[in-house]
Amino acid sequence: MPADLAVIGLGPHGLPLAQAAVAAGIPTLGYRTGPETGSLSPAELRRMLAGGFRPAGRPAELGRVRTAVICAPTPRGTDGALDLSQVETAARTLAAHLRPHTTVILESPVYPGTTEEFLRPLLEEGSRLRAGRDFHLAYSPSRVDPGNRDVTPATTPKVIGGLTPACTESAAAFYGRLTDKVVRARGPREAETVQLLETNYRHVNIALVNEMAVLCHDLGVDLWDVIRCAETKPFGFQSFRPGPGVGGHSVPQDLSGHATRTLRMVELAQQVNTRMPHYVVQRAATLLNEHGKSARGARVLLLGITYKPDLADQQATPAQEIAIRLMQLGACVSYHDPHVPSWNVLDRPVPRADSYYEAAAEADLTILLQQHRTYDLQGLSVKAQLLLDTRGATPTGAAHRL
Repeated sequence: MPADLAVIGLGPHGLPLAQAAVAAGIPTLGYRTGPETGSLSPAELRRMLAGGFRPAGRPAELGRVRTAVICAPTPRGTDGALDLSQVETAARTLAAHLRPHTTVILESPVYPGTTEEFLRPLLEEGSRLRAGRDFHLAYSPSRVDPGNRDVTPATTPKVIGGLTPACTESAAAFYGRLTDKVVRARGPREAETVQLLETNYRHVNIALVNEMAVLCHDLGVDLWDVIRCAETKPFGFQSFRPGPGVGGHSVPQDLSGHATRTLRMVELAQQVNTRMPHYVVQRAATLLNEHGKSARGARVLLLGITYKPDLADQQATPAQEIAIRLMQLGACVSYHDPHVPSWNVLDRPVPRADSYYEAAAEADLTILLQQHRTYDLQGLSVKAQLLLDTRGATPTGAAHRL
């Protein structure tokens, strides 16, 4: 069966799109841009293959589809800027086989202006075709919430910004097969800036409650009760929860190194959030000291090391830095996570507990970093000698909360 869609980049943005397309009955081709890791189970992969998905064996196959969506990862580089190298590779590969009348859409997280100033020249140079005349070009921010069973692609509106009105309509026609609602932006830059706003909104609000967590601890105020009460307000407030740090694939963008003006609030939010692993370790050391134990030689169990509950994804998980800092203090660190069979920190394997009940009973301190659904937090709070809950997930009074 010939493919109708090519998803270029099978990472955290591309795989969900490919899944949604296959579920909508669209024959889909998947093309990798690098060593991407997906979160598909064997059963999900079998369903996709049975539904019309197939991996691309050769780049030439990209020239046989009507729609190509670039979902290549754009991680933050050593200089703090987004690394567009995989987007560039995807664009050059696609351009060599691009045919007239194809609709090309970028979904990777990028800076405003990338579609027109970076992607468009690569596609035009490699294909000898002109965007907006010979092929359609648009941007659509990826809206993926891994593990959220209440949100589906069909119920998540898609924002579209095309190079021309015809480009917008062509991209809208494609996404209209996947979702109940398509929102048309004025152009690619507006659509790219939607992604910028949505990502930074999350990071800034998490930073606010993280700062509140530190403040409330110092004041002796129960932050979790404050949040419980505040979220009853029916307007002007959206509830966020503090935690040991912010992980995931959505990188906050303060535009430093890219634009003449930076987003100062985002820059500050990054500083707050990146300090949280240090604060967690500081709290851990204080708790041990209050119970007559030193961090040096203490047995510390980390529960849940992924960046999000009920997923195996460890992208930018704060557990990594927390483990490193604890080891630097001389603690004996072990972990338990039902989704991670092995874990290395500083190129050394971290001992994995078979039973978190038994491990918590033996550990001097247990730190809950992620509240996976399989964890019995009521039972854990009884078993653990000393429990630090960074997610506010345990029953009130059952543990020391962040």
